Order: sequence, then C-alpha cells, then structure tokens
Amino acid sequence: MPIINRIGDYHEEMKGWRRHIHANPEIMFDCHETADFVVERLKEFGIDQIETGVATSGVVAIIEGQGAGPTIGLRADMDALPMPEETGLEYQSTNSGKMHACGHDGHTTMLLGAAKYLAETRNFKGRVALMFQPAEEGGGGADVMVKQGVLDKHNVEQVYALHNLPGLPVGHFTTVPGPIMAAVDTLDVTITGKGSHAAYPHESVDPVICAVSMVQNLQSVVSRNVDPMHQTVLSVTQIHTGSAHNVIPDTAKIQATLRTFDVDVRAMVIARIADIVNGTAAAFGCKAAHELWDGYPATVNDPNKTHFAADVAKAIVGEENVSVEAVPSMGAEDFSFMLNERPGSYLFIGNGDTAMLHNTAYDFDDDVSVHGASFFAKVVETAQPL
Repeated sequence: MPIINRIGDYHEEMKGWRRHIHANPEIMFDCHETADFVVERLKEFGIDQIETGVATSGVVAIIEGQGAGPTIGLRADMDALPMPEETGLEYQSTNSGKMHACGHDGHTTMLLGAAKYLAETRNFKGRVALMFQPAEEGGGGADVMVKQGVLDKHNVEQVYALHNLPGLPVGHFTTVPGPIMAAVDTLDVTITGKGSHAAYPHESVDPVICAVSMVQNLQSVVSRNVDPMHQTVLSVTQIHTGSAHNVIPDTAKIQATLRTFDVDVRAMVIARIADIVNGTAAAFGCKAAHELWDGYPATVNDPNKTHFAADVAKAIVGEENVSVEAVPSMGAEDFSFMLNERPGSYLFIGNGDTAMLHNTAYDFDDDVSVHGASFFAKVVETAQPL
C-alpha cells in the first residue's frame, strides 16, 4: 500500500506548515512560537485535549479513538540549532544565528499531518498522545517530559519517533532492534601545575606536557580496555593552555566526549578515565580534577516493537524499501529517555540526496512529510485497530 491517500491530499498544506516553521526557528526550550503554531493547527483539526508548557514550551495533545483501549505515544522534536543558515531559500531562517539544520521542522510537520488524519478518521481504539518536544539538541527535553510525568499521566504504553536521514532515498526507512544510537557523556579535565618562564623549565611543574601525555593515555582506553565487539568512542576534542611563547602556564584544560552503547562498558571506561587522569597528573607532579557530565543514554529499540514498526513502514513504501539492519550511530538522541521508560522504536526516514544534518546548507525534503505522516498514522491504526 502506498502513502495514505488522504494524507497525500495534505501535501501542499504540510509543505506550507514546514516552511513556516523553517523560517522561524527557535532553540532549546524556547520554542514558544513554534508551540503556538502547533496548537493553532491542532485546534483547527478539532483536537481539544491540548496541554501546553510541558518541559517549558512542549505540547501534548490527546486524540480519542473509538472505544476503550490503550494509549500510544508519538513524538516529534521542535527545536532548531544555534547556527547560521546558508541555503538561500525563499523560506530561509528569519532568526539570525538559528537554523533548522536537523529537520525538526519536518518532524513536527509529519506529526501534524498524522494528527490531522487521525482526528478526522479516528479509525482506532483507545487514545494517541502526540508529544511535540523542545530541546532535543542538547537540552534533554524528552527527559524533562518524562520526569514531569507525561507518559504516566496519559498511560502511554508504547512510543515511536522518526528522524530524517540524508543519503537514504526518499520513501525508504531504516532501523535496527536493540541499540541504534549511542549514549553520550562529556569530560572536562583541569590540570594544575606551576608556571614559570619558558627559559627556566626546571622551575616549573609543566601542565602542558602532562596534558599531552594524558591525552595519549586516554586514547589507550578504547584500544586496550574495551572488547572490540563493543563499539566505543573516546575523543579528545579540545586542549586549552598557555598565553605566550615564553611562558609555561599554571594550568591546562582538556575536553572530550565519550560514546558507548553498553552500560557496563560505560562504567568501566569512566573508571579508567579517573585512573588515567589521576595517575598521569601524579606522574608529572601535577594535580588534576575532572568532571564527567552525563548526557543522553543509549537509544535502545525494543525488538518486537521495531519489527512491528518496520512491518508498518513496509506496508507504506514496500518491503524492499525498509531495512531492519541499520548500522548503529555513535550520535545521540534524547528519545532514549522515553525508550528507557516504555517499549517502542526509533526509525530513520530517507531525506534523499541532500546536505548532511547540522550543515548550513541542509534542508528537509517536503516530499518526505507524507511518508512520515502515513507511518505515524498507520502505527496507531495497526497497533490499536477497531
């Protein structure tokens, strides 16, 4: 079966919604205008169970089906990125330094399209909870929604989300049971030594050479402590120290990112980081303090729900256009917080031959919207049939 014909009728309308959102990007938790736009559309569709201000600017809307039944949750992220846009499009960002470079404008549009169809047809039992979320890009808006009790309050039993993927043809889906995106943690290290004139290094306790050695030692963790079958990345991305050619500084700072899929591997790597930071500093006569900032946990798909979601996608775009063998990404996604609480699945939907995500030339392909909206709608109708 191709896309839902009725949703196909919304194509031009959805294009207008998406381009309006694209031209008016907002970042982090400050998605109030986007939320207002979403609420206006939901009210037009005849949906009156709408909760606003969730996780500061998020929206949760409930559509009642026909007859008693469970509640299924569908999530879309609304926030943009703090970066300039260089597409030259007629609907280019009007908010300087802000851009929908990850396609969340498209994600919101796809869920709105599904909302319009589901509100019009109500060809399902139970309820559907539409979750329009702010602050996916670093703020953990999904975590805030979960902690505010959104899933519990509305008795959501399973959850689904989509993310567009440049390079995958339009009309294709890909996912995988189990881990699909990594957990992310951020490391900050401050090394304190004793500065001196560079001509008299013997009078210093040099934090620079300590930092260089520490970086090299940290790079041994993945290669020598992690089972090669467990994908792990520890990347040192910044070293800050010094201010002049002839001065050995007092301090040096290191920043890094850790990406893991397995909780036991993560715990082991964190312990090794502490050993290396403290041990290397001691070896050079320095002192060191480190902080590890918890980021998003790994995004782990429920196997049964993932095969179910893939079957729904196959019914829309054809079996040959859906894969359940996606290579897990070392990127991170805060939908993981919802999947930690409820079974469900996260899928990628093809955006075609476009610029990559988080690129100043990126744009969401409007032809994708009808496929995504059809998927969301069919997930509900298939999971909770009359």
